[in-house]
Amino acid sequence: MAAILAQKRITMPGQFHQQFAQFVESYQKQHPTLLSWLDPEQDSPCQYGEVVDGEVHWRPVKAEPALDLSKTQQALELQFPEQLSEFYTSYFGGGLKVRHERGELELLMSWHQADFERLQQNIIAHILMKRRLKQRETVFIAATDHDDYLVSVLVATGEVYLEKVGMEVKELLAADLATFLQQLSF
Repeated sequence: MAAILAQKRITMPGQFHQQFAQFVESYQKQHPTLLSWLDPEQDSPCQYGEVVDGEVHWRPVKAEPALDLSKTQQALELQFPEQLSEFYTSYFGGGLKVRHERGELELLMSWHQADFERLQQNIIAHILMKRRLKQRETVFIAATDHDDYLVSVLVATGEVYLEKVGMEVKELLAADLATFLQQLSF
């Protein structure tokens, strides 16, 4: 049975959430001082300390209650993989700078509730673009050090790909988000 579960990369409910929480905690221990530009219109639940030259210290903060992507999924008539939903709805933060064998990445996070709303609008626009181009639907999770590439999750399978903007995904990075996180270093 364990071999079948490993082969199909099935995760138990909450397993990815716990793994992602451990990933964020490890990241924070390795990077105790994180800086981001201050949003002058709205404070973030993850910012702390004094503002210096328009920058503020921050740390990833668990979103409580968890953020909700259900209206986005409903609008798109689409069900996101559970790991993707947990990735985007669990924490507020300024983005986590990490390394992958393919290069430098920044895992995307929402800075505050209004930023989460913008993120959902961007996801909708991205999916509509993929549909217009008659390509498989993806949702981006990270920016790369190259402007024309993203790291994205293929909605139909949960697989993680390197995606050239406007093109069909080709380069598989991981079978799922949990496996992808294991490939990252900071």
